[in-house]
Amino acid sequence: MGPLLAAVLVLSWAAAVRRASAAEDVGTERDPLECVNRKIFWFNDKVDVYVLAPVARGWEKVSPHCVRTSVSNFFGNLRFPIVTVNDLLQGKVKDGASDVGRFGVNTTVGVLGLFDPASGWGLVKHDEDFGQTLGVWGVPPGAYLVLPLLGPSDPRDAAGFAVDYALSVTPFFIDEAILWGAQVADTVNARSFVLKQVEDAKASAFDYYVFVRNAYLQRRRALVRDLAETSAEESEELYHPEFDLEEKP
Repeated sequence: MGPLLAAVLVLSWAAAVRRASAAEDVGTERDPLECVNRKIFWFNDKVDVYVLAPVARGWEKVSPHCVRTSVSNFFGNLRFPIVTVNDLLQGKVKDGASDVGRFGVNTTVGVLGLFDPASGWGLVKHDEDFGQTLGVWGVPPGAYLVLPLLGPSDPRDAAGFAVDYALSVTPFFIDEAILWGAQVADTVNARSFVLKQVEDAKASAFDYYVFVRNAYLQRRRALVRDLAETSAEESEELYHPEFDLEEKP
């Protein structure tokens, strides 16, 4: 997952946080670098407003929904090594076996991951990363950070991101230029699914910086504690907007 895509996912958390009952400011004590973080947040938001969102809007207009769905499925399928390894590192052997099965079914029957027959066959999708694994192991998250292009993070998740990148199979057999192009395509496609939701979140938030910070901190805490089990469908919508693929009215 590329840095811009990580930022897109955070935008989706902010868009969905109203349904997650996150009106309370939970991040003040975790944010000793707020002055610096706000400046970086402002920069990231301008990149989204003037570059990413317009391109995503254009992509949404010219591409059928089924095409964008297949693009999402394809890139999601490539996360298999990251998710499965972290399943096992957290002791979730059953989940790991399910994700191996999902990858096999979607890569073959689903035509290289373009389709998702595995979900219809009862193979549940899981979203794990090494930041969560470190949390399960008891590593504290540290101070809240906003990273350029990457968006909200903390020392634990930043370290986890680096490990997950190493676990990804794509950097080792794909040319760097093609890899970056693929990451941009994945990012633009993911952003196209949450255009309206992000606009609504910005319009309704008294302080959008605090809004996004709360969404990030609550979501990551829930994932580490496996509190996201309330609904697999809700988990997908909050954490991976590219899989929330039903058309919005």
